[in-house]
Amino acid sequence: MAKQNPNGNFNIIVTTLSGFEEVLAEELRALDMEYIKVGNRAVTCSGNLRQLYEANMWCRTAIRVLKPIRNFKARDEKDLYEQVQKIRWADYFDLEQTFAIDAVVSHSTFEHSLFVAQLTKDAIVDQFRKATGERPSVDRVRPDMRINLHMHENMVTLSLDSSGDSLHRRGYRLQTNVAPLNEVLAAGIIALTGWDKKSTFIDPMCGSGTFLIEAAMMAQNIAPGLYRRDAFGFEKWKDYNGKLFEMVWNTAEAKHKEAPQAPILGYDIDADYVEAALNNIENAGLQHVIKVEEADFFKTTAPADQGVLVMNPPYNERIQSDDINLLYKNIGDTLKNSYQGFDAFVFTGNLEAAKSVGLRASRRTPLYNGPIDCRLLKYELYRGSRRSGGEE
Repeated sequence: MAKQNPNGNFNIIVTTLSGFEEVLAEELRALDMEYIKVGNRAVTCSGNLRQLYEANMWCRTAIRVLKPIRNFKARDEKDLYEQVQKIRWADYFDLEQTFAIDAVVSHSTFEHSLFVAQLTKDAIVDQFRKATGERPSVDRVRPDMRINLHMHENMVTLSLDSSGDSLHRRGYRLQTNVAPLNEVLAAGIIALTGWDKKSTFIDPMCGSGTFLIEAAMMAQNIAPGLYRRDAFGFEKWKDYNGKLFEMVWNTAEAKHKEAPQAPILGYDIDADYVEAALNNIENAGLQHVIKVEEADFFKTTAPADQGVLVMNPPYNERIQSDDINLLYKNIGDTLKNSYQGFDAFVFTGNLEAAKSVGLRASRRTPLYNGPIDCRLLKYELYRGSRRSGGEE
């Protein structure tokens, strides 16, 4: 294996979605990681094997937890091939194990990540073939070993992917609606609202319930890794420590709070979505924590004096709405008239329609929903004398 610090610490790279780097850094601080440095859609840090397992178990905004094994500069194809061959791949996985290369290339003389992945794969396969006369198989869908190649300009970092399947695939979702929200995106948005995990949390257009479930997991201190259906990538590694991982798992289970910690409430006007949300909530074992009702948001009133409201209304991208501007105007009117005392957060990819909300946003956070350029808009809905959030 690659040389490690005597105290067992090594470098770790954790990837996330754009806009959640600081949230992720905070999660890594909570795991006592060292040398935390925020990058672009990634945070680097240093930790030991237990912390690597814990990051996969606990980080709500992590997509992948990577362990770098080599950095080098690749001037051309030949150089890349030779540098990849300098690693003794048999130290990391066996001939019988399948593998896959995930390549990300930016600002480089190598233009295609597929080409770079192919070249890296050839270098690894050729090394095995030369040593044993046989070659390991590639499995793009469910490999035993995922190898991550990141090339920026011509600097390459090769890492082992300890997560395996992307961490946003929590495993609690049975049913989704037409435009389901990525779980990491939902968790990151809730973290950005600053919700205290005690006050009322509402999603009045809850769809298949992702915001509600992620909020409940936070309030109940449930590690997202506990829902995982597939093995983590590190479970196939040569240095996998089953006892250590069992300890991490058992500790996570022990931290789960059973009694409801906060009122968490969802509405949707569509009976099918309500049913989908209830099924997902039950699958997550959170039916005693989350309440979902079939209701028209525009006819609801706040169930508490204060709290956090989060919604992801249609953008007219994937879900069509008859009159998108009217929809957003009605959202603004309902927030202003019926949800005074709440902090409301509207996550939308229709920046034009968002103007129809008619309230002044106190914060506008740029985020992405897949390829869609979005904003998380914060509206502070004051009571009484301060005109509800200051209309424009």
